[in-house]
Amino acid sequence: MNNQTLYSPAFEHDACGIGGVVQIKGIKSHATVEDALSIVEKLEHRAGKDATGETGDGVGIILQVPTRFLSEAIVEEGLVKAEDAPSGEYGDLGTGMFFFPQDIIKRQLLMHRLESILERRGVPFVCWRLVPVNPDVLGKKARDCMPAIWQVLVERPAKVAAGIEFDRLLYLIRREFEQSAQECYVASFGSRTIVYKGMFLVQQLRKFYLDLQDPRCESAIALVHSRFSTNTNPSWERAHPNRVLLHNGEINTIRGNLDRMNAREETMSTPVFEQEMDCVMPVIAGEGSDSAMLDNSLEFLMFSGIELPKAVMMLVPEPWSKNTNISTARRNMFHYYATMMEPWDGPAALLFTDGEVMGAALDRNGLRPARYYVTDDDRLILSSEVGVLDIPDEHIVTKSRLEPGRMLVIDTKAGVMKDDEAVKEAYAAEHPYGEWLDCQLIKLDDLPEPKKALTHYTGDELKRLCRAFGYSYEDLYSVLLPMAKTGVEPTAAMGIDTPLAVLDKNERPLFDYFKQMFAQVTNPPIDSEREAIVTDTTVYVGSDGHLLEDCAENCHLLQIDSPILTELELEKIKALNLPNLKSQVISLLYYENTPLATVLD
Repeated sequence: MNNQTLYSPAFEHDACGIGGVVQIKGIKSHATVEDALSIVEKLEHRAGKDATGETGDGVGIILQVPTRFLSEAIVEEGLVKAEDAPSGEYGDLGTGMFFFPQDIIKRQLLMHRLESILERRGVPFVCWRLVPVNPDVLGKKARDCMPAIWQVLVERPAKVAAGIEFDRLLYLIRREFEQSAQECYVASFGSRTIVYKGMFLVQQLRKFYLDLQDPRCESAIALVHSRFSTNTNPSWERAHPNRVLLHNGEINTIRGNLDRMNAREETMSTPVFEQEMDCVMPVIAGEGSDSAMLDNSLEFLMFSGIELPKAVMMLVPEPWSKNTNISTARRNMFHYYATMMEPWDGPAALLFTDGEVMGAALDRNGLRPARYYVTDDDRLILSSEVGVLDIPDEHIVTKSRLEPGRMLVIDTKAGVMKDDEAVKEAYAAEHPYGEWLDCQLIKLDDLPEPKKALTHYTGDELKRLCRAFGYSYEDLYSVLLPMAKTGVEPTAAMGIDTPLAVLDKNERPLFDYFKQMFAQVTNPPIDSEREAIVTDTTVYVGSDGHLLEDCAENCHLLQIDSPILTELELEKIKALNLPNLKSQVISLLYYENTPLATVLD
């Protein structure tokens, strides 16, 4: 990337349309695929396009792997002999969707690299299949940057169980391949789900991928996405769905989420991966969009042994701390996970699937709509809009919407649909989270007050300190004094000519060097007083817990209700001397003109 440009990957946000059709009993059909494609074609107003109107920001669909269709297709296309064709049983055929470079030599090298990894890991390679496509339907921009789209087909080893175990093995293979294959993007690689996507207008998805037109392409789950890229450059890779997730909205906290996930990688381990942790690190691909990073984290947690709905619940929690309408057990569970995992916060409607379970979740503020119908033939139709499919009223059993912070889950293997309470109460009953918190979590308010008397400054000493710390007359009498007297935010000028703190020759308070980052799309301002139920300022201090293994010691932390400390609270922390929770005062003074590296050392 050219560092001289104004573009930064940190600007990757989008606001899009989502939808899906799920046959609750798990009955696969081409009608499910057709209906999902019809939904995304109704979401044209949610899809961005270029100035010519010929190239879209991105459209895609995620399906259960149509195993029988692919097994027959590779025989018909002469890729394998009929007697060598793989099993048509769902879960026995691993399928990867690869976006290769158009350069033949580069592509063959990448293919050979993947085949070598498959051979070393004992996964039988079946064939490479050039995905049948119709490039003529594309706009010029999409056609100019179109990758070579290939599928790899592999068989499940006899010693590996179908389902999550086989998918975990394919995940490890994909991650190992990705670490040395910078010019290739893997849209999906699993035995239960497959992704078809690209830089399309909504009508072009069906026309471009000929597989989607074949009546043998059947699925019980079909989720679609139309992308509106508000401030990013569209690309084939950034189109949704991701590998387990479709996302309508943006994650505002993404920089902190990324930093925290990178920081905890040193301590994360799980017997599920045994000695393979180095293969899956880093968990998050830093060049991805905010939704791609969330998808990276979700699939890592899922393959580490955490069920997908629970992983979503951990990363995107409902408002729990001040919500009196949920059970104590549920609140304790969210409290426990909050000590280890910061929320991936922002306006978001999420659809997710592992090929057996499909779920939907809404952010805590409910700033993205998600409405659904359940029909008398056991179908769930969900979308960011109403009216995406024409369904007679007499066939509609349930008509509803996701509420803020809520979730629904469909298990197509068991043939059941679970509401928010059933899903979360079941997880809340797994461990005695309340007992763990009572025994381990230490609250700042409960610490004894130090015997040391607090210092109060007045007169000339107070003025000297104000000058030393950069407080001006205006700060004291126009801002602080009115706030102290009235308890409200003071009225000030809309525009000021004060230079940025880093460029100012005068001393400025430390917090003047920091500016709040605001959401870039359609987020209204949140009032922390009037909307207290969805805001939380709690900070947890101490060693990070073991995210992948539930135990009481994970929440052995200090809970601070606000990051803004009073002098009394600071003295409490300075006096802290408990097992695994001790404090140390570090001087921040240094000689003027000292090199920064020396200060940090």
